[in-house]
Amino acid sequence: MKLFPGYAAEYKRRHEALWPELQLLLKDAGIEDYSIFLDETTNMLFGYLRMADKTLLDELPNNAIMKTWWAYMKDIMETNSDNSPVSIPLTEVFYLP
Repeated sequence: MKLFPGYAAEYKRRHEALWPELQLLLKDAGIEDYSIFLDETTNMLFGYLRMADKTLLDELPNNAIMKTWWAYMKDIMETNSDNSPVSIPLTEVFYLP
Protein backbone atom coordinates (compact mmCIF):
# COMPACT_ATOMS: atom_id res chain seq x y z
CA MET A 1 0.00 0.00 0.00
CA LYS A 2 1.16 3.58 -0.41
CA LEU A 3 0.52 6.79 1.50
CA PHE A 4 0.31 10.17 -0.12
CA PRO A 5 3.35 12.32 0.78
CA GLY A 6 3.06 14.13 4.09
CA TYR A 7 0.44 11.86 5.66
CA ALA A 8 2.54 9.50 7.78
CA ALA A 9 1.60 11.17 11.07
CA GLU A 10 -2.09 11.26 10.15
CA TYR A 11 -2.04 7.58 9.12
CA LYS A 12 -0.46 6.68 12.46
CA ARG A 13 -2.94 8.86 14.38
CA ARG A 14 -5.94 7.21 12.71
CA HIS A 15 -4.64 3.75 13.48
CA GLU A 16 -3.87 4.64 17.10
CA ALA A 17 -7.57 5.55 17.37
CA LEU A 18 -8.74 2.41 15.54
CA TRP A 19 -12.50 2.11 15.79
CA PRO A 20 -13.52 -0.55 18.34
CA GLU A 21 -15.99 -2.07 15.87
CA LEU A 22 -13.23 -2.43 13.26
CA GLN A 23 -10.89 -3.98 15.80
CA LEU A 24 -13.63 -6.46 16.74
CA LEU A 25 -14.28 -7.26 13.07
CA LEU A 26 -10.60 -8.03 12.48
CA LYS A 27 -10.36 -10.14 15.64
CA ASP A 28 -13.57 -12.01 14.75
CA ALA A 29 -12.02 -12.81 11.35
CA GLY A 30 -9.19 -14.52 13.24
CA ILE A 31 -6.56 -11.85 12.63
CA GLU A 32 -3.82 -11.67 15.23
CA ASP A 33 -0.35 -10.15 15.44
CA TYR A 34 -1.27 -7.50 12.86
CA SER A 35 1.44 -4.92 12.13
CA ILE A 36 1.80 -2.26 9.47
CA PHE A 37 5.25 -0.85 8.69
CA LEU A 38 6.09 2.36 6.82
CA ASP A 39 9.11 3.00 4.60
CA GLU A 40 9.36 6.75 5.15
CA THR A 41 11.52 7.31 2.06
CA THR A 42 8.95 5.83 -0.35
CA ASN A 43 5.70 6.14 1.67
CA MET A 44 5.18 2.41 1.08
CA LEU A 45 3.28 0.46 3.71
CA PHE A 46 3.82 -3.23 4.44
CA GLY A 47 1.22 -5.13 6.43
CA TYR A 48 1.87 -8.37 8.26
CA LEU A 49 -0.71 -10.48 10.05
CA ARG A 50 -1.26 -13.99 11.25
CA MET A 51 -4.51 -15.93 11.02
CA ALA A 52 -5.51 -19.58 10.99
CA ASP A 53 -8.00 -19.39 8.08
CA LYS A 54 -6.88 -16.97 5.38
CA THR A 55 -10.09 -17.49 3.41
CA LEU A 56 -11.82 -15.29 6.01
CA LEU A 57 -9.95 -12.31 4.52
CA ASP A 58 -12.09 -12.68 1.42
CA GLU A 59 -15.19 -11.74 3.45
CA LEU A 60 -13.81 -8.49 4.91
CA PRO A 61 -14.24 -6.32 1.77
CA ASN A 62 -17.99 -6.99 1.87
CA ASN A 63 -18.39 -5.74 5.45
CA ALA A 64 -19.92 -2.28 5.94
CA ILE A 65 -17.42 -1.39 8.68
CA MET A 66 -14.50 -2.20 6.38
CA LYS A 67 -16.02 -0.15 3.55
CA THR A 68 -16.52 2.80 5.90
CA TRP A 69 -12.90 2.57 7.11
CA TRP A 70 -11.63 2.52 3.53
CA ALA A 71 -13.69 5.62 2.71
CA TYR A 72 -12.23 7.29 5.83
CA MET A 73 -8.67 6.48 4.70
CA LYS A 74 -8.96 7.30 0.97
CA ASP A 75 -7.88 10.91 1.38
CA ILE A 76 -4.40 9.94 2.63
CA MET A 77 -3.47 6.90 0.55
CA GLU A 78 -3.73 5.37 -2.89
CA THR A 79 -7.06 3.57 -3.33
CA ASN A 80 -9.02 1.61 -5.89
CA SER A 81 -12.41 2.73 -7.23
CA ASP A 82 -14.14 0.94 -4.31
CA ASN A 83 -11.91 2.88 -1.84
CA SER A 84 -9.95 -0.26 -0.90
CA PRO A 85 -6.21 0.41 -0.57
CA VAL A 86 -4.16 -0.29 -3.66
CA SER A 87 -2.05 -3.25 -2.63
CA ILE A 88 0.53 -5.34 -4.40
CA PRO A 89 0.78 -9.02 -3.49
CA LEU A 90 4.30 -10.00 -2.50
CA THR A 91 6.02 -13.33 -3.11
CA GLU A 92 7.61 -14.89 -0.06
CA VAL A 93 11.27 -15.53 -0.81
CA PHE A 94 12.45 -16.60 2.65
CA TYR A 95 10.90 -18.03 5.80
CA LEU A 96 12.57 -19.16 9.00
CA PRO A 97 10.13 -20.96 11.32
